[in-house]
Amino acid sequence: MIDGIKPNYTALAEQYGCDYRTVKAAYQEALKGDKPKTRRIYPSKLDSFKQIIDTKLEDQCTAKSIFKFIQKKGFDGSYSLVRDYCRGVKKERVQKATVRVEYTPGLSAQIDWKEEMRLISSQGEAFRFNIFLYILPYSKKKFITLTFDRKQDTLFECMNDAFYHTGGVPEEIWFDNMKTVVDRSRTQFSQVHLNDRFYSFSKDAGFRTMVCRPFRPQTKGSVEALARTMDRLRVYNHEFYDSTDLIRIVDDLCCRKAFYTDKKEAEKGNVIQQT
Repeated sequence: MIDGIKPNYTALAEQYGCDYRTVKAAYQEALKGDKPKTRRIYPSKLDSFKQIIDTKLEDQCTAKSIFKFIQKKGFDGSYSLVRDYCRGVKKERVQKATVRVEYTPGLSAQIDWKEEMRLISSQGEAFRFNIFLYILPYSKKKFITLTFDRKQDTLFECMNDAFYHTGGVPEEIWFDNMKTVVDRSRTQFSQVHLNDRFYSFSKDAGFRTMVCRPFRPQTKGSVEALARTMDRLRVYNHEFYDSTDLIRIVDDLCCRKAFYTDKKEAEKGNVIQQT
């Protein structure tokens, strides 16, 4: 107790992210004048091999291949030690490399597919389909529609419909590595090369194409979140008659989401209501 004030161990524990008993013990040691105990740091078997591992990870080598390689150089530790270290390095690099999209009015949109959904009609017929997803992250305006393929012409048609329903074309649109957008045969994966036909479409429409790096869901988190909500369509399993009825259900869902979003955002002053 200092100056007659007893510390709140619980509050301090929450502040520093530890158990209240740890705080209490440290406080009592401080009152006695004892030096805080320092945790001994033991050397790791990986210490002398970390530079080699980091270099091999730059070359996209797998943890297993790196383990076998450093074994020949004298490493006598376990594979799990190498694997866990590689995971930590990759995770740190992913966090540093992740680009966050700035949400400003009219700047960006995000596009994705909810692929290979399957529902069964009330007649027992199975339908496989995809949902095209388009969202403006700033205003949260959305456009969704059902398709039975993901061909490039289908993508162009869906995008034109999205531009019409949301009131214009943004400055840039974010995609993942769709085959209809990125020409993989002409890239080494470190540098994006757009499909020629898609590039012409983007120039005519007047937007810049932004392609996310693989396994970077944070970059286009808005459309990823929208894709997860499409699982709500599963409630209509055995509850629709045919493909026309299924398309109507998706169109109704699009209208409902657009209406509620516009109303909510209009109250914030973020959206100009269309007449």
